[in-house]
Amino acid sequence: MTQRATESIAVNAPPDVVYRVVTDFEHYTDWVSDLKRIEVLERDATGRPLEVEFRAAAFGRSTTYALRYDYDRAPEVLTWHQTNGDLTSTLDGEYRFEPQGDGTLLTYDLEVELLVPIPAFIKSRAAYRIQSQALRELKARAERAR
Repeated sequence: MTQRATESIAVNAPPDVVYRVVTDFEHYTDWVSDLKRIEVLERDATGRPLEVEFRAAAFGRSTTYALRYDYDRAPEVLTWHQTNGDLTSTLDGEYRFEPQGDGTLLTYDLEVELLVPIPAFIKSRAAYRIQSQALRELKARAERAR
């Protein structure tokens, strides 16, 4: 069963700054606490990362997964879908960057499906933790980059 979740946070930085932080994958390990390694596997003709492999702490162990990014609606929306994963079969989502005064309303939609069967409430907690931590860390990084 796939777990879906949506969460938003107000960021005291303009949308272009938040977008730049989100798409600066090579520096994620500087500010995302659970990430151990990131490797850009493929870039588009303009140099933007298309496929990125992540190694992260998850459920008391490490997991590796790759995400493919879609810039068709950028910089207002950045979407991705999982292309490979050893713990998840689905890890798809999107960020929406909406102007809000001098800042940004950042919305994070996430769809997660684990390869191992676990109770729905644990999946729900995992999706919420991923989103909450990602949004808090992204907010802090974008506000420092402002």
